[in-house]
Amino acid sequence: MRFRAGSSGDEAVLWALRTRCVRELCSSHYPADVIARWSASPPPAHYAALLGQGGCVVAEDAQGRVVGYGMLVLQDNEVDALFVDPDAAGQGVGRALLQQLFALAAPDADIVLSASLNAVAFYQRGGFIAEGPQDYLHPSGITLAAIRMRRPAASAGS
Repeated sequence: MRFRAGSSGDEAVLWALRTRCVRELCSSHYPADVIARWSASPPPAHYAALLGQGGCVVAEDAQGRVVGYGMLVLQDNEVDALFVDPDAAGQGVGRALLQQLFALAAPDADIVLSASLNAVAFYQRGGFIAEGPQDYLHPSGITLAAIRMRRPAASAGS
């Protein structure tokens, strides 16, 4: 596996991966009507700008196929997205992407995120602490049940 910076030219491939992950991995924790609306949403207007800001890391396999990506909103030290191809789930791709995002984060500030319900345990294994439930207003306009999480700055090096 190799990592590279994401760019606005990756928008279609990354959004397609995100949509597949929502349909296949999030459906265990969200009702079918929520999955249908969530997965049908187009990329938000600011998505290309997020990709171009320098906080996106793309994981590729040996053949150059995208197997996952993560996005960190640099100015907020916030993980905006982390998706792994369902065919590559459980192979350490997510953990490796999270480490890449930690390397981009401001070392003296907590890292925050809104975790989908199916991803809470993954982020806890990565050192995040659940702060509580929240209604996350997705850029598509739907509201998703989520868990607000924080990784204290002191654990950034671990």
